[in-house]
Amino acid sequence: MAHSRDFHRQRRALLLGAAALGAAGTAAWLRPRAERAGHNNYFQALDTALTDAALATPTLVVDQQRLADNIATLNHHLGQEYHYRIVVKSLPSLPLLRQIMAGAGTHRLMIFHQPFLNAVARALPHADILLGKPLPVAAVDNFYQQQARDNGSFQPERQLQWLVDSPRRLAAYERFAREQQRPLRINLEIDIGLHRGGFRETEDLLRALSTIEQSPWLSFSGFMGYEPHIMKAPGPATWLRDRAMTRYQEFVSAAEQHLGRSLNDLTLNTGGSTTYQLYRGLSGKLPVNELSAGSGLVMPTDFDLPTLAGHRPAAFIATPVLKLLESTRIPGAPGLGRLQALWNPNRARAAFIYGGNWPATAVSPKGLTTNPVYGRSSNQEMLNLAHDLPLAEGDRVFLRPHQSESVFLQFGDLAVFDPARGAITDRWPVFREG
Repeated sequence: MAHSRDFHRQRRALLLGAAALGAAGTAAWLRPRAERAGHNNYFQALDTALTDAALATPTLVVDQQRLADNIATLNHHLGQEYHYRIVVKSLPSLPLLRQIMAGAGTHRLMIFHQPFLNAVARALPHADILLGKPLPVAAVDNFYQQQARDNGSFQPERQLQWLVDSPRRLAAYERFAREQQRPLRINLEIDIGLHRGGFRETEDLLRALSTIEQSPWLSFSGFMGYEPHIMKAPGPATWLRDRAMTRYQEFVSAAEQHLGRSLNDLTLNTGGSTTYQLYRGLSGKLPVNELSAGSGLVMPTDFDLPTLAGHRPAAFIATPVLKLLESTRIPGAPGLGRLQALWNPNRARAAFIYGGNWPATAVSPKGLTTNPVYGRSSNQEMLNLAHDLPLAEGDRVFLRPHQSESVFLQFGDLAVFDPARGAITDRWPVFREG
């Protein structure tokens, strides 16, 4: 009996020991590895170019060659099937827009902000503009007042489509147009699955069309149905696309029957950077005739998706290291920094950078991370790094923005990088917010 108890005790000890070894092995496997590589050749060349250009503050860099490659990729996927409309909020710079318009062979723009609308009408008077969101009537009035002062050649009655999402807004626009005796082209926003507004009921849509038809100051220019949910909602993307297009077709068919004419020559807009490739090879089978995209041409991290696999990151934030400490010290918690480094060797040291707290992820050198305990800072943000990572005070770190539409406006003029010459070749001003 004693022998049996000894046997079971030994067996239990062996099992516990094996479990402990297994847990230790699993922990070792999960433990982050130290990154020690420093900048690769691309970021080293970019760093040198910024130094040669004497750019010593946080800078938003656009790689001109990668931008051109992304435009070529977009052109390849669109082919001759659809018109392409550039999403301006994601690319808020006139020289950048000119570059894309030339490369993509389009003058169609989608604009979301009234001051940007006036800037584009003034600088690009040949543009064909569709509003990407419905604006308050006061903003519509502000546009026309500013446009009158600019006295340019842009003709809103032919080149501008105002987006309307509801009967109430349509009534407000009709009243404005009548009082101002100003013709307005009206594009109706339709809800094809995103559920963020727009016409949902056919009855409301037909009443809106009747209102437009009966007004001497309004004209119907088409539909806009936005569908970014296709890449986010549960279910296969192609199935969600087909559901959205079926809904779109229902609106088009109802409008054609109500008006007694085809809508083929109007603007029937959909798409976005994350979805535009899903429409390849389907023109003529779908109710739409133009696709919008913007961010996919510069590729912030939020757009790292399978539908954009052929696009390359073309925008980076570059900022200098102001201070470099040989250990990570957390205020009020002595020793916590050392404990963090024991688990993650990439938290051994602390670099404080010029600026920070941007919606962005550090990408070079690899291994840079924000500290979850120390917190974020817009003035001098802490980034942790490994002991042997080659980084010194005055060196730059590079981050990829998560989005482009707001981040691009935070750094002044964009720095244009030509990798073939290894130089910053131009500075492109961005739009002013107001």
